[in-house]
Amino acid sequence: MAPQFTLQAPLKLPPHAVTDHLTRLWEHPGEGYNGSATFTLVVWEPAWLEQHLARLGLLQDAVMGMQRPRLVDAARRAIGAYGLPSATAPLSSTLPQVLATQPGDNGSFDDLRGQAIETSISELQPHRMITLAPTIDVEQPLDALVAAYCSLPEDDNSPGGSVCGDVLVFRGGAASIATELDLLPRLIPSQLPCWVLWEGALGEHTDIFERLATAPRRLIVDTALGETEPSLRILAQRIAASQAVSDLNWYRLGGWRESLARAFDAQDRRAALSHVVQVDIDVEGDQLCQGLLLAAWIASRLQWSLHTGRRQRDSSVYRFQRPDGFKVDLRLVSVPVGFPKPHAGSILGLRLLCRPPEGRELCVVLCGEASGCMRLEGGDISSRTLVEEIVPLIDGSLEVQETRVLAGGHDTTNPLLATTAQLAHRMLTAAAASQA
Repeated sequence: MAPQFTLQAPLKLPPHAVTDHLTRLWEHPGEGYNGSATFTLVVWEPAWLEQHLARLGLLQDAVMGMQRPRLVDAARRAIGAYGLPSATAPLSSTLPQVLATQPGDNGSFDDLRGQAIETSISELQPHRMITLAPTIDVEQPLDALVAAYCSLPEDDNSPGGSVCGDVLVFRGGAASIATELDLLPRLIPSQLPCWVLWEGALGEHTDIFERLATAPRRLIVDTALGETEPSLRILAQRIAASQAVSDLNWYRLGGWRESLARAFDAQDRRAALSHVVQVDIDVEGDQLCQGLLLAAWIASRLQWSLHTGRRQRDSSVYRFQRPDGFKVDLRLVSVPVGFPKPHAGSILGLRLLCRPPEGRELCVVLCGEASGCMRLEGGDISSRTLVEEIVPLIDGSLEVQETRVLAGGHDTTNPLLATTAQLAHRMLTAAAASQA
């Protein structure tokens, strides 16, 4: 669905004048608009990739802060044009870092961040959406843009008119945004829930992140957008501090978790879960967050305890102990691919080998829709019962995934994610320590 836009072009104001303007904006309830009483959404939306693609003339479109197909296509072309490895994920942090070093200026481009609103989010009727839009021009002074926004009703004749909120955009260099962050508490109603959606890499602009993501604000992050270590470390720290945290990378694992659970629905296979001896997980490239989260989920659900971890050239190997004392080897392998998925570190396949004391070995292999699992099918198949499943891709854009989090209204972290994230970070730390 096409994004919706504000009722009129936003009014540009000095940042200190925003509060008074908002008061005047809603002084006329007789015009058929009802102010929503739902939630506030604060978005850190750097869109570095979009801005550099537009600057270099590689994206003939406005900068909108949305991960749409046109952006992914332009990113793939840029990967080829600037000689990056074909295994580079289009939405990885690597590409904008490389583009930032390239000369060129295609002239000014339209920046609609915060003004173009995903329909699925607008249907939740947010009370206020505040977008912090840092620019690649670090010297750009701060502008504040303010506009009314109404979710389009399903029925034009519905009583009471539209349910409305407002849209605020603070656009300028990151330093100028940081100097005005003290305005935010006055713009976030204390009586409503507030989500902070961090659409940048974790570990980037930590000063701003720390000031935005304060409890009891609920935090939405995406551990696929940055480097593995800071992403998992910050995720684990926030969860340990009892903040409500959602990770969009965790939700992308939904199909893998469901498919693996379904593979062991049969009673005879379920018993084999107590006798797992080896797990292999293939991921695209060297961003390991998703692979570590899947590995930690398996280990935590089966009550394994972590003993050791070590990092090798293209893989990480972990040893766990089952509740019965037997050891389990888990290997996370980085695999370069020629046409990677948009997000870095996507799962390619999984193999889980069970060796019951009686009967044949059971080998469960899961493959992504766009990838084969020939490497994971290796070994003496004749002596095993082989079960193969294709894991369906999760439908929906990044914005739709964000909507699912917002619609859930949770004020705590999902317990499965909480346990998994802590173990995933411990695994990463153990492997790093082996290299020291």
